Amino acid sequence: MIPSLVNLAAACLVVSPGSGSHAGADRCPGALTVHQAQDGGLVRVRIPGGMLPARVLAALGDWSAELGNGRMELTGRGNLQLRGLMSGAEDELATRLSTHGLLPSPAHDRARNVLASALSGRDGLGALDVRPLVAELDRRLCASVELAELPGRFLFALDDGRGDVAGMRADAAVLGLPGQRFALQLGGQDSGLRLPARVAVTALLVSAQVFLRRRVDERVWRV
Repeated sequence: MIPSLVNLAAACLVVSPGSGSHAGADRCPGALTVHQAQDGGLVRVRIPGGMLPARVLAALGDWSAELGNGRMELTGRGNLQLRGLMSGAEDELATRLSTHGLLPSPAHDRARNVLASALSGRDGLGALDVRPLVAELDRRLCASVELAELPGRFLFALDDGRGDVAGMRADAAVLGLPGQRFALQLGGQDSGLRLPARVAVTALLVSAQVFLRRRVDERVWRV
């Protein structure tokens, strides 16, 4: 039986945001939101699910050397940071990112925080392959005007059942189970809901929508 969206919303309310308030608006870096660090501009490129073709990774390395100081960092959420960016170089970088499919929706730049099991579908150990769901989540996220308002620290996660990302306390996550099912986790806690794989992405998106509608103001960044 597929849980109704009302049930999903109710599950979100159990772990509703409120304790995670911060002073001021979200200043999380993005590809279009440059953070001025001691070594120059810092940009963060979202890589949903950590899935990146080798040729694009090589291109990012070239751009890092050409437009910045050559330092490229992998963040704890599987995104990439380019450091030492020269003043004004962000426009050229954004153009290149768009050309290579790394900036599908400028409005959703900082909302595309998606962790996924790194070896899903490659080593046969997970309950199911989450890679197609990562692509679906990114596509549907970018198609939602409302979800462009997600804070840069809001995190989605898709764990294929091996537990490698389930412990990251994602705001909205699914954990693979036998029989093509998922457990929905909210704020790192099991919601108790069990979902068929075909509605996993819908559950994540609805959870994010409920978060936006329940938070008191923009200072609340996490569930």
